[in-house]
Amino acid sequence: MKLKITLAGATGWMGKALAAAIHASPHLQLVSAIDPLHAQENLGHILNIPDLDIIIAHDVDQAITQSPSQIFVDFTTPNSVKKNVLTAIAHGLHVVIGTSGLTEQDYTDIDEAAKHHNVGVIAAGNFSLTAALMKHFATIAARFIPEWEIIDYASAQKPDAPSGTARELAEAVSRVREPIIQIPIEQTFGVKETRGGEINGTRIHSVRLPGYTLSTQIIFGMLDEKLLLSHDAGNSPVPYIHGVLLALRKVSSTVGVTRGLDALLELTDRHYRN
Repeated sequence: MKLKITLAGATGWMGKALAAAIHASPHLQLVSAIDPLHAQENLGHILNIPDLDIIIAHDVDQAITQSPSQIFVDFTTPNSVKKNVLTAIAHGLHVVIGTSGLTEQDYTDIDEAAKHHNVGVIAAGNFSLTAALMKHFATIAARFIPEWEIIDYASAQKPDAPSGTARELAEAVSRVREPIIQIPIEQTFGVKETRGGEINGTRIHSVRLPGYTLSTQIIFGMLDEKLLLSHDAGNSPVPYIHGVLLALRKVSSTVGVTRGLDALLELTDRHYRN
């Protein structure tokens, strides 16, 4: 039996590609879609998919009431995602979050709500396989190299900083250790803000300019050498689709919040041993 899916942000850059992928999946069924700007329009007409007949809802309550589902997936905006997710959880739905901009406190609130309603939430700042591998490799490097910083590049229109990819990366390496900063920020001469923002001890520098889609770099430094791990995304949502579909298939077997696509890939050191 197919898992029934509600998709918020169905006509966005990621939403359009994801809606088509869910519709084509043998394991999933898209039963409702949400987008206030296109409410009451037919999603199949917008996507040019003749056999997809879904009238777009204005909000989560309307979508779930009209077409009950099991899983809610959000690719909307930073100012709406938390409310959407908590509403879906209150309806007893499992949730997949692809929208960036949520804080640690937001995830704590969502985790508490999910556990209260006995549902699972899978959230990733980036659902691409290569981004998940970069994050995993960075946690290995952090065991051996105690100094690093992150540079986060995105388009001029991206409203949140840092990106979800950079935030998730900083949180992951901080669980290994807190990086050494040889000159404390408060002792910096000049404009202290140029040393970047801070998440769990890691300095992050966010660049927002035309010409970028999404790029994240973590730079590890040692005396006379450095290690650069980088993830660069193109202009297509294709790299993220497989990861989201995997999360949709697995989320109903979880309770509470699970962070990062790498958690679903079961990446451990044993995979690299002969």
